[in-house]
Amino acid sequence: MMVTEMPDKSLHLLIEAREHDPFRVLGVHHDAHGWRLTVMRPHAAAVAVEVAGRWQALARIGNTDLFRWRGAEPPPRPWRLRISEDGVETVCFDPYAFPPQPSDHDIYLFGRGENFQAYRMLGALAETRDGVAGTCFRVWAPNAERVSLVGDFNRWDGRAHPMCSLGEAGIWELFIPGLPVDSLYKFEIRNRHDGAVMVKFDPYARAFEKRPATAARTTPTSTYCWQDGDWMFQRGQWDWLSAPINIYELHAGSWMRHPDGSFYSYRDLADRLPAYLNDMGYSHVEFLPLMEHPLDESWGYQCTGFFAPTARFGAPDDLRALIDALHQANIGVLLDWVPGHFPADQWALARFDGSALFEHEDPRLGTHPDWGTLVFNYGRNEVRCFLLSSAHWWLSEFHADGLRVDAVASMLYLDYSRQEGQWLPNRHGGRENLEAIDFLRQLNEMVHREFPGALTVAEESTAWPMVSRPTYVGGLGFSMKWNMGWMNDTLDYIGKNPVYRRYSHDRLTFGQLYAYSENFLLPLSHDEVVHGKGSLLGRMPGDEWQRFANLRVLLAYQMTSPGKKLLFMGGEIGQGHEWREREELSWGLLQWPGHRGVQHLVRDLNRLYATTPALHQLDFSVEGFSWIDCHDADQSVISWLRYASDGRLVVVVVNLTPVPRHGYRIGVPCAGEYHELLNTDSHYYGGSDLGNAGLLHAVPEAWMGRPASLELILPPLAAVVLEPVRR
Repeated sequence: MMVTEMPDKSLHLLIEAREHDPFRVLGVHHDAHGWRLTVMRPHAAAVAVEVAGRWQALARIGNTDLFRWRGAEPPPRPWRLRISEDGVETVCFDPYAFPPQPSDHDIYLFGRGENFQAYRMLGALAETRDGVAGTCFRVWAPNAERVSLVGDFNRWDGRAHPMCSLGEAGIWELFIPGLPVDSLYKFEIRNRHDGAVMVKFDPYARAFEKRPATAARTTPTSTYCWQDGDWMFQRGQWDWLSAPINIYELHAGSWMRHPDGSFYSYRDLADRLPAYLNDMGYSHVEFLPLMEHPLDESWGYQCTGFFAPTARFGAPDDLRALIDALHQANIGVLLDWVPGHFPADQWALARFDGSALFEHEDPRLGTHPDWGTLVFNYGRNEVRCFLLSSAHWWLSEFHADGLRVDAVASMLYLDYSRQEGQWLPNRHGGRENLEAIDFLRQLNEMVHREFPGALTVAEESTAWPMVSRPTYVGGLGFSMKWNMGWMNDTLDYIGKNPVYRRYSHDRLTFGQLYAYSENFLLPLSHDEVVHGKGSLLGRMPGDEWQRFANLRVLLAYQMTSPGKKLLFMGGEIGQGHEWREREELSWGLLQWPGHRGVQHLVRDLNRLYATTPALHQLDFSVEGFSWIDCHDADQSVISWLRYASDGRLVVVVVNLTPVPRHGYRIGVPCAGEYHELLNTDSHYYGGSDLGNAGLLHAVPEAWMGRPASLELILPPLAAVVLEPVRR
């Protein structure tokens, strides 16, 4: 073994793995003795450099892992090294032949909180430098003394590839030439204050290995060829406010599974899901979070990979293929997105550089008491960039048509789920999270500005005003808000024995007092069929016939009420037990008439909703709705009109007891013939087939303040939808 001079002071920080600028020492430099090349290779037995077509050996510096070459002329840039390690020789370019190439403008915007495409700067980026293909790694760790790239390419040894600090921005960079695709990597970070060393994942990673492993994977620049140009163009032109929006909420891991219990991949879903959604008449699918997450039982809501589709179901391009297939089938795609909190796993975002970087230091601000997770610090510019860039990533790189933002209420209130003394007020002494409010407005402005036709939907359960109103009038800027009040009131009512429903009649009527204060979406979501609540069918009272009839009338009530729609998977087949994320839906139930009837009804309701302008055009306008009678609590009957923008209308009458009502008179706007569009008691849906023979005649006899009236038969526990016959 050839040994050259002993290490001097300039090498000590590198040897001790504390050097913030390895390019100061490693690579080629000129000094009083000529040119020198210094290489750090902890596991190498020998190192040589190619000079003028010949390999020249480097000498080990003392007993260190450093090797040095000297010459009168420098090796050609970029120089190649021959490494002998464990009896194997490999030839590669020296990473320290490629000095950092940051974009000062991108870093400036990042520091201001205005870089909405920080994924183009941070993470692992495929690049070509000096004609050499490789991967540029950058990470934000402002409180680090030293950051190293570790991976399966360097034995996870933090001495091998120290990164270079780019200055006060807190960003570190290193370009690795010739790194294979799918290389596994993490960052080893030494905190500048206490010297603690931790190994962390890449917050901006675009792919990960399968759980329970947590390393990121390098990915090539996607060459996926999208075929959804027509869809994307039309999306930018559509008037979503007056369009039928009917969403099928889906958990990718449990919609369907293979016979051996394994997951459907993204490609498997692409083969099956578009046709099913088209057959059922849905306009959109909303996926529970597909971002990488370590715990299956979190359903994706404890996200770690804010830029990475979960590897459970395939590679990033496989997800692109799924969304592309849905678009080609004219199905929009919404993604659940979780900017409200993140897991406390020590390998992930928590205390990322040894400090509370993404979260707050004070647990009264930084921890979430309900979920044992950490809360983002929305007041930090770089954290806002991280989240805004994540939103931009899914909308731009994966052509998502919108984001459903989870747990918005927990973001808006500093005292959310906290007792007195467990939270800190804002600068004005209030409980509003001012930084989160600014973030949400910035998010919605960005989405609506840069992605025409894309939707943002807030899961917000409080009376916070103007959630779905534009930011320029003081709103939060969301497209729509989940109507949690409607959902809770409706499910509370429908879960009661019909004998007692007369005492809760206002549960069905109260919602109209606030129905147009927001752009509401009516959800029957996954949260209502878990944690012991039972399935929708299981929550219905009565014997088997009544339970199915109650479910049918619930689904019709949702579809004919003002607001856009969402139904969680399984509801459309009358799933018997509550949702289980570890198994597929009970598709075998469709062999039974009751479950087939529910599916037939949902299909027909969806098509009726989509093709009947009166049921969707004025969802958000008081002009689109009018009560016929909301006072008949004794018989538990309600009736109303829905209007289209041109005045066309439908009549909806709902009987919420198992008692048929013969000769039930209602007032209507005009005399003449009325056609029965839908009756949930039809035998086709599993009902008793009591109805009005499809056609009724309204007479010019005033009733209930209307100029005409008609008598009809109200089937038990059923909804009837009528429309005037147009001549």
